[in-house]
Amino acid sequence: MILYHGTNVDFEKIDLTRAEPYKDFGTGFYLTTLYEQAVQMAKRKSRIFGGKPCVLSFEAPENLLSLPSLHIKRFEKPTKEWAVFIINNRNREFDVHASPLSNRDNKYDIVYGPVANDTLTTLIQRYHHGFIDEEILLREMKYVSPTEQYSFHTEAAVALLKKVGAEWIR
Repeated sequence: MILYHGTNVDFEKIDLTRAEPYKDFGTGFYLTTLYEQAVQMAKRKSRIFGGKPCVLSFEAPENLLSLPSLHIKRFEKPTKEWAVFIINNRNREFDVHASPLSNRDNKYDIVYGPVANDTLTTLIQRYHHGFIDEEILLREMKYVSPTEQYSFHTEAAVALLKKVGAEWIR
């Protein structure tokens, strides 16, 4: 399986110490199977941080999400559990690191699931702040077509990735 990472610099080795905290699935290295999604992320990172948009390609095992040697969390679609997981990982005040609904302690080597795009992020925030209830959250999530992401949180997970390419985007 080929996974893509949108960035503003090319690099050979994945360095988890450079990963940004408070992301959807915790501090980690994020990739997707969707090339265009990686292109858009590369362009966004370049606008914000400078540099040039670049899409890195990595080869990963086809059975990546079923490897018994790793602790893997999967979200097949947006659900209440997925929304709470994202809220907990993004929330700087959240401190129950051992919770299975958080990856602040990198208990999961890999997390797979939908990207909280702008529409989903707004729904999640409205739910988190009590403006909508669980019923409305779940009903409205059905009408959003999110893209997907893989996040790698440990050296054991990153070791499964082999860089196979880099493409500079105009």
